[in-house]
Amino acid sequence: MSASGPAAVIVLAAGEGTRMKSPVPKTLHLVCGQTMLGHCLAAAAELNPDRLIVVVGHNADRVAAHALEQVPSATIVVQDYIGGTGHAVRVVLETVGTIGGTVVVTYADTPLLRGATLARLVSEREAAHAAAVVLTARVPDPSGYGRIIRDDAGAFAAIVEHADATPDQRAINEINTGMYAFDGGLLTDAVKRVKTDNVQGEEYLTDAVSVLRGDGYPVVTVGCQDFDEVQGVNDLAQLAQASRVMNSRLLDASMRAGVRIADPATTWLDVGVQVAPGASIGPTTQLQGSTSVAAGAEVGPGCLLRDTEVGPGATVVQSVCESVVIAGGARVGPFAHLVNGHSE
Repeated sequence: MSASGPAAVIVLAAGEGTRMKSPVPKTLHLVCGQTMLGHCLAAAAELNPDRLIVVVGHNADRVAAHALEQVPSATIVVQDYIGGTGHAVRVVLETVGTIGGTVVVTYADTPLLRGATLARLVSEREAAHAAAVVLTARVPDPSGYGRIIRDDAGAFAAIVEHADATPDQRAINEINTGMYAFDGGLLTDAVKRVKTDNVQGEEYLTDAVSVLRGDGYPVVTVGCQDFDEVQGVNDLAQLAQASRVMNSRLLDASMRAGVRIADPATTWLDVGVQVAPGASIGPTTQLQGSTSVAAGAEVGPGCLLRDTEVGPGATVVQSVCESVVIAGGARVGPFAHLVNGHSE
């Protein structure tokens, strides 16, 4: 990847998310204290792109406002009707014009995606001078996903959707994640040539890859080793699973940094929580918002702390604390409920 990052990252956030069955817009549901869109924007921002573009559609005002809270410099593009991923990217390029350089396309419902994975797409596109790089993954059950077809030499040949795949092709477990890095100049022409002759009558970005390959341009792949990263969240059960995976990451990072966590299975951290090495967290404890726990402090068992500062050597047991500053060496609980104040 170039030092200045890709020319643009396009985050697709226009979907309705009917399977969530919730009044909250799909991409604004929380995963460990941060919205799915917020997680995706943070991953995109790690690339330091020249432009970060967010495509909104359903609940456009709310989703756009949240995106701008996270990244004030983001460009918002409205997709007036949901005509597919290819249509979304075409609307972007018709709105902002051709984007020279590398253009990454990702999704606002993949909160577990790491910035480093997107960076690998960018690096590979620039190193290979490819028209497109497809992020792939190998999965235990590829049902429903487009399969990656390779030629006799192992090079990328095509993407075949599940519905169109032969029995032999359906046995392939390497799938298309739907995330790409494109040559921006070539992408502008390719999305104009994507057809809608499919069951949904939509423009698929997958077909833009086929257009580029058909024109003789090189298309390559990058494999994602962690399938959790690229799984989309489409309902509340998948949201809970994504939260468990994210929480496990946060706990693992804390423990490896020197935090003692007695029972990871019953401990939850938000992404904004800071726990210093040398602190101890007891079972059935939730640390939320901007909570911080200093070295030597002990929190738990049975605590809920939200936007709370715990000083060095303090002890909090079986208590709820909201927007509280707990002084170093103080003892809180059991059965305390502190709100908006100080504990000496």
